[in-house]
Amino acid sequence: MADTSEDEAFEDASDFFEDDESCLCTSLRHQSLEDDNKDSCVLTDDVPAPGDLTVQSISTHFAVLIWDPPEGIDIFELSFYTDGEQAETRTTNSNSAEVEKLKPGTEYTFSVASVTEKDWRSSPVTVSAFTKPVPPERIQVNHVSADSVSLRWKSPDFPVWEYHVTCWQGDQLVQEMATKSNKTTFNNLSSGVQYSIKVTTVLENGSESKIATRYAHTKTSLEGLLVNLGLMDHFKDKLSLSTVLQISEKTITDKTLTSPLSLPWCFLKRLMMVNVTARSVKCVSTVDENWDSADFDICNDLDSLVECQDSSIVVNPLDIVTALFLCSDGFLQQEMTLKMSMCQFSVPLLLPSSDTNQPMFMLWALRDIVKKFRPHSLEDPRGFVEERIVLSALPMVSFVRLGKCGFSKSQILNKLLSNPQQYHDTFLHHDMDCGDSPRKISDGLVEISWYLPCGNKNIDIFPEPVTVANLRGDICSFETQYSFLCQTSSAVFVFFDSLDTEHKILTTQHHKAQLFLVGNAQSKNFNIDALKLVASELNLKKANVILKVKQMNDADFVKNLRSTITNWLKGDPSKMQLEQMVDIAHELGIRVDEDNKGCQNAKTNAFEITTKIEDTLQFKESQLPLQGKIWKELAKLEKEECRLRKAGDQNIEIYKSELQEQKLNLREEQRGYDMSEAMTCFINALTTSRLERSYFLKWMRMNLDNLSRKSLTGLRDQYKEKCQDSVVNKEEIKDLDKQISNSSLGIEHFVREMGQLYESTLTLPKESEARQQMMHLPELCAKLLLDGFPLELVDGDASNIPLHWVKNVLGQLDRLVKPRNKILVVTVLGVQSTGKSTLLNTMFGVQFAVSSGRCTRGAFMLLIKVSDDLRNKMDCDFLVIIDTEGLKSPELAQLDDSYEHDNELATLVIGLSDVTIINIAMENSTEMKDILQIVVHAFLRMKEVGKKPICQFVHQNVADVSAHDKNLRDRKLLLEQLNEMTQAAAKMEGKEENQKFTDVMEYDPEIGNWYIPGLWHGNPPMAPVNAGYSEAVYDFKKTMVQVFGNIKETNTSGNIKDFLEWTKSLWNAVKYENFIFSFRNSLVADAYMRLCTEYHKWEWDFKKHMYSWLTSAETKISNFEVIRTELDNDINYFLCQLKTKAVLELDQREKVVLNSLTEYFKQTEGHVYLVERYREDFTNNVKCLRRDLENSVLRKLELASCISQGMRKLENIKKTHTDLLGKRVLALLEKCKTSSSRKTDSELEKIFEKVWQETVSELALHGLEHNNIVSNVYHHLRSNLKQKGGSVHEMINNVNLLECGIHPFTVTAENFIQRIVHKVKKFFFEDFQMKAQEVADNLIQKCVSVVDEKCLGTSDYHENYIEDILHKIDDTLSANRKLHTSEIFEVSLKLHICGIAARCFQDMHDHFIQENDPCRCLEQFKEKYFTDFKDLYNERDQCKRKAEEFTTLCLKPAVESWVAASLGPDIVDEVLMGKNALQFSTRAFFQYSLLRQLLLESNFESYVRYICFYKDFVKEWIYDRIREHFANGNKMSQLEDKYLKTISKEILEAIQTTQKQTHSGATVKEFIQKICRELEAKLAIPKDAVDAVMALSNAKVEPFAHSLSGFIQDLERSLKNTFLKLDTETRLQTLKMKPQDELFKRVFGCGKGCPFCKAPCEAGGDVHTDHWASIHRPEGLGKYRFTMSEKLVTEICSSSVFSDRKFKCYETNQEYHPFKKYREIFPDWHIPADPSIQASDYWKYVMVKFNQQFAERYKAKPANIPIVWLLITKEQAEDSLKESFSIK
Repeated sequence: MADTSEDEAFEDASDFFEDDESCLCTSLRHQSLEDDNKDSCVLTDDVPAPGDLTVQSISTHFAVLIWDPPEGIDIFELSFYTDGEQAETRTTNSNSAEVEKLKPGTEYTFSVASVTEKDWRSSPVTVSAFTKPVPPERIQVNHVSADSVSLRWKSPDFPVWEYHVTCWQGDQLVQEMATKSNKTTFNNLSSGVQYSIKVTTVLENGSESKIATRYAHTKTSLEGLLVNLGLMDHFKDKLSLSTVLQISEKTITDKTLTSPLSLPWCFLKRLMMVNVTARSVKCVSTVDENWDSADFDICNDLDSLVECQDSSIVVNPLDIVTALFLCSDGFLQQEMTLKMSMCQFSVPLLLPSSDTNQPMFMLWALRDIVKKFRPHSLEDPRGFVEERIVLSALPMVSFVRLGKCGFSKSQILNKLLSNPQQYHDTFLHHDMDCGDSPRKISDGLVEISWYLPCGNKNIDIFPEPVTVANLRGDICSFETQYSFLCQTSSAVFVFFDSLDTEHKILTTQHHKAQLFLVGNAQSKNFNIDALKLVASELNLKKANVILKVKQMNDADFVKNLRSTITNWLKGDPSKMQLEQMVDIAHELGIRVDEDNKGCQNAKTNAFEITTKIEDTLQFKESQLPLQGKIWKELAKLEKEECRLRKAGDQNIEIYKSELQEQKLNLREEQRGYDMSEAMTCFINALTTSRLERSYFLKWMRMNLDNLSRKSLTGLRDQYKEKCQDSVVNKEEIKDLDKQISNSSLGIEHFVREMGQLYESTLTLPKESEARQQMMHLPELCAKLLLDGFPLELVDGDASNIPLHWVKNVLGQLDRLVKPRNKILVVTVLGVQSTGKSTLLNTMFGVQFAVSSGRCTRGAFMLLIKVSDDLRNKMDCDFLVIIDTEGLKSPELAQLDDSYEHDNELATLVIGLSDVTIINIAMENSTEMKDILQIVVHAFLRMKEVGKKPICQFVHQNVADVSAHDKNLRDRKLLLEQLNEMTQAAAKMEGKEENQKFTDVMEYDPEIGNWYIPGLWHGNPPMAPVNAGYSEAVYDFKKTMVQVFGNIKETNTSGNIKDFLEWTKSLWNAVKYENFIFSFRNSLVADAYMRLCTEYHKWEWDFKKHMYSWLTSAETKISNFEVIRTELDNDINYFLCQLKTKAVLELDQREKVVLNSLTEYFKQTEGHVYLVERYREDFTNNVKCLRRDLENSVLRKLELASCISQGMRKLENIKKTHTDLLGKRVLALLEKCKTSSSRKTDSELEKIFEKVWQETVSELALHGLEHNNIVSNVYHHLRSNLKQKGGSVHEMINNVNLLECGIHPFTVTAENFIQRIVHKVKKFFFEDFQMKAQEVADNLIQKCVSVVDEKCLGTSDYHENYIEDILHKIDDTLSANRKLHTSEIFEVSLKLHICGIAARCFQDMHDHFIQENDPCRCLEQFKEKYFTDFKDLYNERDQCKRKAEEFTTLCLKPAVESWVAASLGPDIVDEVLMGKNALQFSTRAFFQYSLLRQLLLESNFESYVRYICFYKDFVKEWIYDRIREHFANGNKMSQLEDKYLKTISKEILEAIQTTQKQTHSGATVKEFIQKICRELEAKLAIPKDAVDAVMALSNAKVEPFAHSLSGFIQDLERSLKNTFLKLDTETRLQTLKMKPQDELFKRVFGCGKGCPFCKAPCEAGGDVHTDHWASIHRPEGLGKYRFTMSEKLVTEICSSSVFSDRKFKCYETNQEYHPFKKYREIFPDWHIPADPSIQASDYWKYVMVKFNQQFAERYKAKPANIPIVWLLITKEQAEDSLKESFSIK
């Protein structure tokens, strides 16, 4: 894009063109002589030719010709042409002609011939000429810099020899050049000047066009440099610190610098990493990259090698620094000066600005620098001074240059300030990279640095601290800067070569400073006389003149300088704070960077607060009262609510209620304080603009640091001294630690107070004014986070998290950044004072507290934005950095709960992290082991809750940078230690399956260890940061970004709400002592719920598929005899085939489900990784499901086969009877037909009746054998008990099974082993008895349900039925061996159940025999036989009637059965996909729905049924939901219609298919058999009905088929009407698969209940390692009461298991056992802590509401209700339900 300035104007060729359309083709002023046949002209020498043809004038497009006419000739022929074009000819009667529309810059040939009246022509005369060229068109200024202008223009269409280009400044020619190209560049121009550039086109003949002019204004030096560096946009829109700190591609790449655009960013990247090579930024030219010495030609290439150096890409580093300071905001400037100071670079004091003549005094930029040093004048040799450098009163010595100087002033200064053993380039000089490049904008820059002694006389150059200033450029050009230095410095050293002409500035300037002249006597221009004159005028002494004479080297010269300065320092020179120089700057017209309104307003607000702080402790008590004792007491109460250490023998819930009351009282006490004056000022200041807010917080931090530094320095010294003997001084150390905590005051204390102000109002009503006034505080804090300020996550003083405050701050943050709210979390853990915070500051440039005598307390989080170019790679928008209080820190080592504190903090922050950096100081191996032990515990806990963070070990202060290779043995040793600690931690946490460190986290010893050298290179305070440290940290940072990118492949990044959820759940779990068994997290719960939902879909698909397959297989078995042919094998072979197919089908479907499970865990969405530990459970569930389905399917196939074979005997009897009847009827028919008389219908009926009765009386109607089912059951019972003793046999020998099971089963003492009866007391025996009764009742109920289900069918009894029941009884008794029941209990229970079963099965058998009595069956078909007889006698067509009979007797019952068998799965699907589908999606959601409805209804009887008869209640509830779902609307009819249409279509297709396959002579019997074979997998067609239909038939196939098709349509309508007449309940009862049973199995799960409160298990699948429930209830609701008082118990097991209470029950053999170790007794139950104190409000509310009713029902006394329970509302109960089940 062209670069132009505002002063440019333009004239080019277009200004000289005429309008083409207005041009005449050719204008020859003549009278035209037309001749239609010009070819007839004759050329002859007799005609005289024109004479002297000349071009009178010619321009770009126009030419004038003239010639001498011969005598007698009036007509002339003119022709003109150019190369490659045809000549154009005209005639004229004049001796001149004008020719137009010529091409510019083109050679034309003109010819003229005389023409006579006879059209004879003479020989032509010719002349050639060039048209004038046009000037260049469309001249554009492509680029303008400070010293160059580049142009280009459009080339014309004619050949150009060259262009002549001149550059003018006004009327003065500056440069001129000729070029053959259509572009050019003028270099070495003056900056900030307007030039006119003139261009003409020149032809080969020298012809030149008119001038085209273009104007261009060169940029100023500053503008030019900013453009080259790519910073022009930032000159007004300043670069911010947050922009520089963004994680971007350019901050982690090391591309070769080939363009000046990359120089400032490279400098900033290195500077932010405090890399001492930051100023060595240099572009690599293409010659450097491409030059190959092997191809070097000494003759041809030396010149090009010299000339090819491109000066445009060489930039002086001082210019880069100056440009960056000019383009940065105040906060980035502060950060730059701080990092430059750490690198021991000089920093700007006066910043030049080429747009104004006023420099800028950089006071604000210098304010953040704090220096620590030890002057020799200190009385205490071990003491030190630590001050903010702008507030330090130091003498300043300035170094300036007058005129030219033959040696480098800056280089001399570097040698002056450096030890010979530790040279450092504090000031840039010409021998450094690009230092010799001409400075463009940095002349006039005043830099300062400091020499600070370390207290060692052998090392220190100067005994006292001194400020060193250095002015760049000649003081003659920068008198303002020189004047400033003269008035602020104690001494000014003037470097010069000659004083001949420039000395006046020395004598005229007003000097407060002592002046020293430093001359270069080695220079040719040195004049001793001039020096004497100046020295005389200034009254200088000999000591004030320092000369570098001949034969003196730099070392001796620097020695003289040092000696001079040392002597000057001894004279106690004047001192001045940098802050005090502001007035001098203002007097000289120098701007001050702090003078802007935002900074001054913020300063006023900050000082209004901090100036009133005289005593820190007193200030905190009066102005920040809410975070003192009250907050710490609240924190203790919150932990005591969880740990219950002081509960003793008190009622837990009453104790917790008292704790809650105390918390409410403390909150009330907090609200009793009015907002303090300081907090009012603080909050008001935060509500200002973003810029002013940032200034305010910076002022606050600096002021508070200054205050804390004064008060903490002495305490720290005492603390270190006392820690030398920590055993003796333990109490004093504790007291000092308390004093240090009290004396610490930072911004975090004010923000903490904001949090407490906010939280204290949360117990007030939402609409209260006090609460509304605090609602804006979280948003304010969220904005601070976005501005780059840390948020206190864990209050280090109270060791607590203000969860409500943090929740709302993060909620507001989420709102502010949406939709870009994805985050990755990095945490650093390590021993105190090992450089954790410095590591983070170096890696990410973030500001955590690393100075001011305070170390980080608690945990702080800070946001860093991820730039667009890395967002997709890292899959996050922000990086959250968490810095923590040092583990095992000296200040906490002596406290009683230090280990507990460390564990809490480590567990919390590791749990929040995606990546954890473990920081280890190599010299501190003992503390390293301590931190590793804590870290291993935390990682183990995280693995158990579903997180597996990535771990990186950073070993700091490594002496050798090649340590990674040399420390292979150390890495192996570290891994061995980690493995040992993992085993020890796993044993302590009860998770001993974890044997290796890599079992609990992602860790590779080769790439997970980083070795970083020490921070300082040399002895502070003059030591710069070690380059090895910066490079090692930079490499670590690059690897970390790669690690972040790899996280994306395993799991998705969380968002801010996820982070908040983890914070809540982790902290709640941390507050309990047993972390693993107290952890609850809604993200985990949500992920688990998703998995359960998906698994239930796969499970249902599997079951539904196998049900459909089994239904089809059973139908085939039922149809076996109907469609069987002589070629078919027997039914047993057919059964074997079906079993094989069943196994194959099961294998295939199992594989589908397992593949679905595998694919589910591969996805990255939905936090799948959190439930990875449940994968094995669900895999086992699939295998168990497959095993159960296989057993069920094979058993049902066998049963169907047995029934089919049993029915075969019955069918044979029926067939024998029907065959005989058929023969008799046919015989009768023959007899009647041969009779002479015609019979009427009444006569036929009499004859038929007589024959029917005779035939029936002759048949032996024995039918099926009637069996004694009671005896069969008794026989199986005896077989089952045959291994028992004689007493058992005696019991069953003397019993009548029909009399058993009539009365309720009651457990008595004789049902137990006698030693148990005698061992336990009566009360505890009742416990055993109650448990045994519960087991017996549940078992009886299950068995009765099985019996009822069998009896609902139409088949006969099978002995497998009783076998299944006996197996079920044995399995249940085996699972309850701990009951210690006797054999009498087993026998009594089996007799009871078998008695019930025997009676039911006998009735079932009797009914079957009755329904299938052959005589009765014959009577059913009597009317049909008579009708057939009449039709045959009368020779009527039977097709229609037979089709109707086949439809009614055979197809209709089969279709009804098929619809009943098919509807069940569809009804389940309808419920699962309907509006209330979520109720059945998972067991947890089902429980939520159930409990919520109970709450809404608030019916006591419903609660009793739910608690005491849970299974029955759930079944009824599900059945009611199904009934309600289908009672409204026509959903059931729609499903029925769907199946009726489906089966009708299939029957019609079967008829059509059979018709095509049937030959012409086939009978209807064969036709029907083929139809049955087509439908064998769908419809179970009764054989006796088929036989009856086919008997006595004369029907033909074709008309039969036609009639049958018509009746099928009637059948569909008929059945539809039949179904519509049935109510929903009746329809549901007819279904083969009961939807309520399937849904019950889905949500009921394993059926286990909590061992303490009986809350039902909600774990997914039927096979799981742990049982758990989302919500537990007071034990009194489960009938528990206190022994002595008989009052219902209010304790809730989710609290009890974290208390010191004990329990005993029959599982503990009535021995007391600690609740905390309940898993030793109930290892398969996991009872986590309530996610909050409100989580169990639901059951508390229920118990309060129905306390009296429950007591009456349970025959106990009402419970003592804790007072806080009485305050719970119905709305709060519902909210607690949502919280417990993680419902959003």
